[in-house]
Amino acid sequence: MPSPLEWFLSRFSADIGIDLGTANTLVVVRGQGIVTAEPSVVAVKRGTNRVLLDGLAVGDRAKEMLGKTPGNIVAIRPMKDGVIADFEITEAMLRYFIRKACPRSWIAPRVVIAIPSGITAVEKRAVINSAERAGARKVYLIQEPMAAGIGVGLPILGAAGSLIVDIGGGTTEVAVMSLAALVTAESLRIAGDEMDEAIIQHMRKTYNLLIGEQTAEKVKIAIGSAWALEQEERLEVKGRDLKEGLPRKTIITSEEIREALLDPIRAITGAIRSVLERTPPELAADLVDEGIVLCGGGALLRGIDRVIAEEIRLPVRVADDPLTAVARGTGQILERLHMLRDVLDAAED
Repeated sequence: MPSPLEWFLSRFSADIGIDLGTANTLVVVRGQGIVTAEPSVVAVKRGTNRVLLDGLAVGDRAKEMLGKTPGNIVAIRPMKDGVIADFEITEAMLRYFIRKACPRSWIAPRVVIAIPSGITAVEKRAVINSAERAGARKVYLIQEPMAAGIGVGLPILGAAGSLIVDIGGGTTEVAVMSLAALVTAESLRIAGDEMDEAIIQHMRKTYNLLIGEQTAEKVKIAIGSAWALEQEERLEVKGRDLKEGLPRKTIITSEEIREALLDPIRAITGAIRSVLERTPPELAADLVDEGIVLCGGGALLRGIDRVIAEEIRLPVRVADDPLTAVARGTGQILERLHMLRDVLDAAED
């Protein structure tokens, strides 16, 4: 039970949940739902950690600057592979998102933050310190697969096994859950960013064309797939010619992009197979009927559910609104914070 002081403070503070992702940060306010969903990007003065325009160059505005900044400005993604790569910039980014989520609150909020299942104790402490310095009164951590499972409605508190695969920007989280705990899990640092990098390398090797991260992401969304399409597609891509150094455009096909994405997709299916091989047989038996639930931005890649079903030979479904699954999970935890303390304690150990 909370102390009388904590109970009083909780009545007047805006508790928030944060899906602190490598690619995007989503913020949930208790009682309001998702209030912010912006890229995890910050623009700063080169050689300093000073955020431009008093914090306005964070999120959507900063992402527009990626690869387009003049010499004195740099757009930074402070999260790498699901963990903090730049402590000060992450703190500035969190402060921006917390203030944006609860601009009129006079009491610092309690914050639930989703973290990858495979991060170290030092990395956990970095997340907690960043959030506290950014203005949080109390910080709770929850493992991303658990938050995603809660967000998509899996029976994580029951004894039956559930398997979730959360394909984010920096990490792919694979976990079998039962009785409010992760039974077996793997945090693979191959996800959406590596898919984008595979497309960049394909354009470089095949067409001698250099493209940026944003262009690669647009290609992935527009014509990317993991399974053969009923009608294959073509797309015009613009970049810089590596030989002549001049702008150029070319036409690419969905077939070649699918081929370029083979390695990261194989790594993801390999992680799922590894987790299943370490799952107790009684829980594995539950998954024969319940199957696998996909969430995260990578779950939107066309045909990835069919590839996983073909490789793993289990039913696979993509969660409704997979991009917001983790954030929605943190929101549900805020509503039942004391009922779900066991889930939070497991992440904080």
